[in-house]
Amino acid sequence: MRKKFTVAALCAAMVIGSLAGCSKKADSKVIKVMSFTDEIPKMVAKYIEKHPDCGYTFDLTNDATIVATQDSGYVTALDEKLKSSTDYPDIYGLESAFVMKYTSGDASGFAAAYDDLGIDSKAKIDAAEIAPYAVQIGTRTSDSKVVGLPYQSTGGAFIYRRSVAKTVWGTDDPAEVSKKIGGGTQSFDTFWNAAEECKAKGVAIISGDGDIWHPIENSSEQPWVVNGKLHIDPKREGFLDISKKLKDNGYHNETKDWSDAWFADMKGEGTKPCLGFFGPSWLINYKLAEASGTAEKPVEGLYGDWAVTDSPVGFCWGGTWVAAHKNVAKSSKKQIVADIITWITLDTSKDGLQQSWADGSFSGGSKDTVCSGVVMKNNNGEQGILGGQNMYDYFVPANKYANGKVMTQYDGTINDIWREATRAYVAGTLDRDGAINKLKEEVKSQLGIDAE
Repeated sequence: MRKKFTVAALCAAMVIGSLAGCSKKADSKVIKVMSFTDEIPKMVAKYIEKHPDCGYTFDLTNDATIVATQDSGYVTALDEKLKSSTDYPDIYGLESAFVMKYTSGDASGFAAAYDDLGIDSKAKIDAAEIAPYAVQIGTRTSDSKVVGLPYQSTGGAFIYRRSVAKTVWGTDDPAEVSKKIGGGTQSFDTFWNAAEECKAKGVAIISGDGDIWHPIENSSEQPWVVNGKLHIDPKREGFLDISKKLKDNGYHNETKDWSDAWFADMKGEGTKPCLGFFGPSWLINYKLAEASGTAEKPVEGLYGDWAVTDSPVGFCWGGTWVAAHKNVAKSSKKQIVADIITWITLDTSKDGLQQSWADGSFSGGSKDTVCSGVVMKNNNGEQGILGGQNMYDYFVPANKYANGKVMTQYDGTINDIWREATRAYVAGTLDRDGAINKLKEEVKSQLGIDAE
């Protein structure tokens, strides 16, 4: 997920950095952090605040600490910093859109293996019950070593409007809605029956074809690039048929994700009432919450009208992985960096970051899913926006169906090309062969990768 960077966020993080004891000390005693939002910097600052005798400070006055992702700004800046022999970040954040480049791709050699920092990664991952897909994504393929783990989990579910479900099926019970859409079947066969039933009631089952893309992409058997060649997995090619079926049958509102029309459907202001969206918990906390309000200022008819149930097909979407520079493993900062990373990603105690993220106390806001299954099992994920439903009942099992093995560092670019080609196919400006050829030609042009 790409959250917007704001000046307010930077200012808030700088205040926290000051409280953490930032001062002009020798660089060796300053933890250098680089990320694309203020989340990881705030976490590092909080750790140092909780451990005032650790001997280290955290300086947020460096302009390179937080760099926005817009126009590849963060990736460009991070690439430059990682190559530096002296000005490299000790700890850096990696968004799902580009994480593979730094964990298994061209820049993975800059990352320190967690074990080389002194972290017994396998034992701690097993003990914390870290989501398998998250470990897969954070494992460097060249040596099978873990070089990054996230703090939040992003296994996906189907998030729907209770009132709309009642209109279609006379029930808003998550277990019943799951049956209606084929939840957990790892197939969309039943989903199409549900789409037809929604259509009969004047309801769009989803907003646009982008809402179904992530389950399709993540459930494929093979990634976009196999042995250095473009590979078109049958499930990903099948998106052409699915997208056309959605439009030709009037099953959605023909929106494009992240557009005004998409957000209008979240507000109940679309062409037709929209049943739901495929997404992780952050879609609830960061997007649906914007439309639905809060317990203090609820939007009538929306706050409390959402619920979560099983997706027909498992998937993940988004997340932020935490990595350390390889030079840290050979420096005096090795122990402190290991302690911070462990506290953020692997600590299941009541004092760890995972606990405060899960119960909402870290941000002072909504509860959120974390990467540790142990922590989520020990917490109550009830949310007011979900009518008091415990979302962990569905998001915990969702993590085991997500697949981290089908991701590559090229996904962002190739996905954009394929989505555009699919829209042209559905609009009738390209035939099937034309859409596939467009994908092959653009991937060759933009990435220099030939098709199989």
